[in-house]
Amino acid sequence: MAAEPGRWCDAYIKHLCKVQQQEFYCIPNAFGMLKIRHIAKPKTVIRHYNTPINSNETMKNILFDFISKYVSLTEDEQNALISLDLFHSVKKGTILLKEGQKSKESYFVLKGCIRTYYILDGEEKTTAFYTEMEAFTPPCVINKTPSEYYVSCVEDTILTVSNSDMEVEINSKFPKFEIMCRVLSEELLAKQRIDFDEFKTSSPEQRYLNLLQSRPDLIQRVPQHQLASYLGIKPQSLSRLRARILEKKS
Repeated sequence: MAAEPGRWCDAYIKHLCKVQQQEFYCIPNAFGMLKIRHIAKPKTVIRHYNTPINSNETMKNILFDFISKYVSLTEDEQNALISLDLFHSVKKGTILLKEGQKSKESYFVLKGCIRTYYILDGEEKTTAFYTEMEAFTPPCVINKTPSEYYVSCVEDTILTVSNSDMEVEINSKFPKFEIMCRVLSEELLAKQRIDFDEFKTSSPEQRYLNLLQSRPDLIQRVPQHQLASYLGIKPQSLSRLRARILEKKS
């Protein structure tokens, strides 16, 4: 089954190429952003965050458990992060960023799902989904230019929202966070390169099978029209693809 021609694939590859070819790589994280130089280059509702959920011990623990995989935090360091007012609860359908808007914000998903998408000829073309324990910094934050696409919540979502000012503050107090950012940046860059290569070389059916293997939760959590757009096909084509795969298994 061939992918939808033209602008969708071009837009997605353009999006990935921009990430791959940044002179500086900006790692989104729980408290800010860190720019490190590559060793080798390898619509329309603005969101208003609901009440911060800093009192929610579960979300704090989730974040600190994640950070502990990279660095150990003292009580003072944990309190410093909490004081930054990072935690926010956002409703399903909220637009975090729209095309043409400038932003300084990075996101780290504690619970829920957000997606990035273009609007081309009146149709949404999804380029990525971010779920639990995944971080995202829009390229417009790095480039300091208006965004070329949208970021919105697929589900009710709990996330941390940070900016470069927070990064300066926290790194000046606790330099160890820079170490964690470097490790995270390497992991994220490697993942993006794999995704880029897979998209260029895979058919829609293979992309779907890859998704079943690597991110099966998305199949149940994401609306079919968004999933189809992500795969580069129409919703009816996705239905036929699923039916064909089930038939092969039976």
